[in-house]
Amino acid sequence: MHTDGLFEIALLAAGALILGLVLQRLRQPAIVGYIVAGVVLGPSGFDLFPDRAPIETLAELGVLLLLFVIGMELSLRAFRRVLRLAVLGAGAQIILSIGAMLVVAQVFHYSVETAVVMGFVVALSSTAVAIKLLEDIGELRTAIGRTAIAVLIAQDLAIVPMLLIVDGLAGGGGIPVLGYIKLFAAVALLAAMIALLTRRSRVGVPFARTMHGDVELAAVTALAYCFGAALVSALMGLSPAYGAFLAGLWIGNSTARAPLLAAARPIQSVLLMVFFVSIGLLLDLAFIWDHLAEVLSILLVVTVLKTVMNVMVLRLLREPWPRAWIVGVSIGQIGEFSFVLVAAAVGSGLILDDNGRIAVSVIALSLMLSPLWLIFSRRLERLVGSNVQTLREYLHDLFAPESKAVATMAHRPIGFSMHLGAGGRRAAADMTDDEKADDDARLDADDDSNGKSEA
Repeated sequence: MHTDGLFEIALLAAGALILGLVLQRLRQPAIVGYIVAGVVLGPSGFDLFPDRAPIETLAELGVLLLLFVIGMELSLRAFRRVLRLAVLGAGAQIILSIGAMLVVAQVFHYSVETAVVMGFVVALSSTAVAIKLLEDIGELRTAIGRTAIAVLIAQDLAIVPMLLIVDGLAGGGGIPVLGYIKLFAAVALLAAMIALLTRRSRVGVPFARTMHGDVELAAVTALAYCFGAALVSALMGLSPAYGAFLAGLWIGNSTARAPLLAAARPIQSVLLMVFFVSIGLLLDLAFIWDHLAEVLSILLVVTVLKTVMNVMVLRLLREPWPRAWIVGVSIGQIGEFSFVLVAAAVGSGLILDDNGRIAVSVIALSLMLSPLWLIFSRRLERLVGSNVQTLREYLHDLFAPESKAVATMAHRPIGFSMHLGAGGRRAAADMTDDEKADDDARLDADDDSNGKSEA
């Protein structure tokens, strides 16, 4: 029996499991453990994955399946109400990000073209990370989740014209009109599909009757629809993730929604784990250490600046403060598609190789620290206006759950338990006892309603 690659795959799964459980035990999101597993197994650790191409391919498939599942779960009528906010919000984010990078360019003597590219890089958020964060805190299927998903989809639509603009800036030919044409076509297609699907109760899906009651065939059908739509979207010059999302919207309003959703979820969870591990594989700790001050300063400025911009834009669009805050923080990281923009800019000479490596380091660290940033921001928000008087009390209240978890682990062996719930549970470290009780009651009600609807 050939074992080529089996050893690495086994280590990837075991490392992600162990470190995910350890971080969960420390009251931290499991995805941070997955990223740490990538660091340990990657070039900064044991360097067990010299060829990252297979891992990156699986990671890309995980993102496509994530958008496919989100499309199936999305309420179209509720999503329709936030489309205008999404387009305006994403557009404002891009403009403000470019403006901020133009100011930075004056300080570090970058060219205008480089500043525009870096503005694009900063403007994009991570669909995979943001959705996972919102699912973990139980907000994915609320108004907060719908607003965040709408903004993320609008950002994904802007990726194609961004890439065309980068090519135009590199060639000296200016910004091509083709990018705007494709963007308009993509938005029109989404609007037409939403208008069509909201007027009908359920649509038909080919092979729906054939796969009835067959779990294996349902899984294959889900993969075929997801990746087939992604391929068609890519051939049209649009983002593959956009095609997968549209396929999910169609399936979500069809008679085949329940079996395809149940079949796709486990596969998506596994591939998404690979995605987070792949982020850790990108981190070169030796390079980061050599450029530590520059990387950390850029990371701090980008994280804080982007969060402030997000919240400010949403508030100007008349979003309530609590919703604007959580959405702004949850999409405050730099997105995975920014890697593509950086690679294109380095290849075209708009960004020097060392600056490209710094950008990659900042993006990877931003994705890794995003869950911790959300937890920290929500706790800090709750402490504002409280009776805490000293810095020591602030620090105690901010990190009390982690301190208790470390103390517990130090006094007894680690025992792990995994709790899986439909819709995701709010992070235990981020909830009061009353909130936990309310959340459990809500989840039980959701499970009952889901069972009835699927029956």
